Amino acid sequence: MVPSAPGPTALFDARLSYCFMEMIQKILSIAQSRKAADVHIVAGAPVVMRIGDDLTPVSKEELSRAQAKELSYALLTDDQIVEFEEKLDLDFMYADDSRCRYRVNISYNDGAVGAVIRLLAAEPFRLDDLKMPPVVSRLAYLQKGLLLITGSTSQGKTTTMAAMIDAINTHHRRAIVTIEDPIEYVHVNKQSIVRQREVGKDTMTFASGLRAALRQDPDVIAIGEMRDYETIKIALTAAETGVFVLSTLHIISIDKIIERLLSYAPEGGDGHIRDLLANALMGVIHQELLPTVDGGKRVATEILIVSDAARNVIRNRSTFHLRNVITTGARYGMQTMKQSLDALLDEGVIGRDSYESVLASYR
Repeated sequence: MVPSAPGPTALFDARLSYCFMEMIQKILSIAQSRKAADVHIVAGAPVVMRIGDDLTPVSKEELSRAQAKELSYALLTDDQIVEFEEKLDLDFMYADDSRCRYRVNISYNDGAVGAVIRLLAAEPFRLDDLKMPPVVSRLAYLQKGLLLITGSTSQGKTTTMAAMIDAINTHHRRAIVTIEDPIEYVHVNKQSIVRQREVGKDTMTFASGLRAALRQDPDVIAIGEMRDYETIKIALTAAETGVFVLSTLHIISIDKIIERLLSYAPEGGDGHIRDLLANALMGVIHQELLPTVDGGKRVATEILIVSDAARNVIRNRSTFHLRNVITTGARYGMQTMKQSLDALLDEGVIGRDSYESVLASYR
């Protein structure tokens, strides 16, 4: 039985008047104090928070459909309510009175309204804070080419990309353009100029924002996610012609990267994408976000530096050989996921269960 937090258990007492904005602020305050990653608002369930790897109920009472809707709507403006009811899904950023930032998804679920609220850091992490291998800092300062940060959902890809942008912004004079959906980390100008564009607000699509970015004298373009053929093609072309392009991609392992990118290509277009990728790709950082023994989080990384051998693998369709390239590429700064996990286990940072769980998918 998971103990309930003292605050929210009284939130849904029928004797209370439903001041839903006050309720949601209390819920978010508790989430901050418990270092939760996400808050789930779902009809027919208590308020649930993801703390570590566990979904933890923080109220005894289940939310009614009306309560779940009103709590979700408390985060929306009138215009956003209209947009949500037209589109049935809505992603947006929310900032509370304490300037804490949240990424929110509101959706219909079997006719009931619910929300998932992701808690975000107030400002980008530094690369040193993420304890990445030294090669990641070197990759952040590339002059051109494509760098991909990969992993499955909720593995910290956006956090890593924001930390790399912050490193560039702190140490170099560059023109940086980001295209995001939504903007999660806000960058202030330091040594660089950073223009952040949000899909749906500042530009219509990733592809249209990327085309416009090429006319904005960019040194660096950061794309929140490569999710369609046009965006992939423009990004690869930009990287090949002298812009440093950063992006994230949802894949479960590095050796699936070609399959994933080619899945977006139209019939007959896969050869063109392979050639562009072989020429433009400079590196891949693949991430697994793991719980630590002290209740925190650490990233385990598999790193591919695109050597001549890797380019040949990409061109010749034998992508399962990328694993061999990584295994034999230590002199370039490459490392396997097992090497990263071994180091974290030897440090005493992660437990044996986490180690075995992740490693099983790489055998």
